[in-house]
Amino acid sequence: MREFIVEADGGSRGNPGPAGYGAVVRDAATGETLAEAAEYLGVATNNVAEYSGLLAGLRAARALDPAARVHVRMDSKLVVEQMSGRWKIKHPAMKPLATEARSLFPPDQVTYEWIPREQNKHADRLANEAMDAGAKGEQWSASTSRAALDTPAAVPEPSGPPGDAAAGAARARAALAEGRSAAAARPAVAPAEDDVEAEAVREAEAVREAGGTAAPVPEEAAPAGEQPPSSAGGEASAAPTEQHRGWSAAPDLGAPATLVLLRHGETPLTPQKRFSGSGGTDPSLSAAGREQAYRVAEALARRGTIQAVVSSPLARTRETAEIVAARLGLDVAVEEGLRETDFGAWEGLTFGEVRERHPDDLNAWLADPEARPTGGGESFAETAARIAATRDKLVAAHAGRTVLLVSHVTPIKTFVRLALGAPPESLFRMELSAASLSAVAYYADGNASVRLFNDTSHLRP
Repeated sequence: MREFIVEADGGSRGNPGPAGYGAVVRDAATGETLAEAAEYLGVATNNVAEYSGLLAGLRAARALDPAARVHVRMDSKLVVEQMSGRWKIKHPAMKPLATEARSLFPPDQVTYEWIPREQNKHADRLANEAMDAGAKGEQWSASTSRAALDTPAAVPEPSGPPGDAAAGAARARAALAEGRSAAAARPAVAPAEDDVEAEAVREAEAVREAGGTAAPVPEEAAPAGEQPPSSAGGEASAAPTEQHRGWSAAPDLGAPATLVLLRHGETPLTPQKRFSGSGGTDPSLSAAGREQAYRVAEALARRGTIQAVVSSPLARTRETAEIVAARLGLDVAVEEGLRETDFGAWEGLTFGEVRERHPDDLNAWLADPEARPTGGGESFAETAARIAATRDKLVAAHAGRTVLLVSHVTPIKTFVRLALGAPPESLFRMELSAASLSAVAYYADGNASVRLFNDTSHLRP
């Protein structure tokens, strides 16, 4: 079952006076705008205009998918409380509007939330565009609307095909450049490009030139000293369950379990680009990392879809999760399976230091998902088996819900790889930034749909 967010607003310049409404329908997982509606109503009251906006948003959502779940967000306390059944509807002009709104979707498919006007800017701008057009004797036109352009997007526009890591890297670097120029006085919140990637690429090329086993190109951007994650990540036993994925699931399968995957914010080890797994010093967030956590918390609060928060047991993830959960009014549950890979004797070292001290072990680790770091640690195949079991546990426990998982580079990329049914080496074509958001929806028939990957738009000033 698909999930939509409907944001609606209405206004009257005089109350009663010239009135209009606006409504926007978004994809709940990605924040993508799917539909807009606006209309000049003539002379009407604010309340009638607000109900008219609600109706327009629900009609647009129904046209997209009548079986969808809909979460309505409005800054009208009256409409939200009345449609939620907590307040009675006494005004005769609003009763038929409310009745029609209730008829568009079954009651168990629609929820309502009051939000501050500041968070309803898109619908508000649409309503004002409609009233401005009416004042000129014209009708509002979607082709001339600037409401979406004037409202910050929930996610960045893709600049390449799905899964294009180069496009993702370009977006992250563009966000970093913009943040540096606009917010020089505050802590940096977009991670710098990781030198670990370049070191690993050069190492892999050196192996090839020497005639050895062609080591896979290590994955890019494990900022903050977490590994250039595995070429492995995949276990044979989990592969069959990830095959034959379709574009969507039938409506009668019910709402999917949607896992929103948040990588923790930066730690003091991030700028030093050191291995930081589950067997090291367990660093906490830096000031920049805490700022990232606050920003992602605000972004998730605006989306309004998270119903539970689950965290890795490590300090950096728990601190990130607690900041977000406090903003959302939720508790944090800890899941051991979400922890980062244990990098053994490499913990706290840079990639270059590992290459100098343990070259043979590093070459084996780059080439074989079963290989473990020096001194034991955990192979990427072992990590992937753990993540697959954790995924199954969480999907079963949260069927039909949207849950935030606060984790690390390797686990998050492994969730995505398994959902796509992609080979282990696909991890090397992904970039995952600190405090980035990704999302995977899991349906009752076992199908999975990757809905979002490495979104860092919330880190911009």
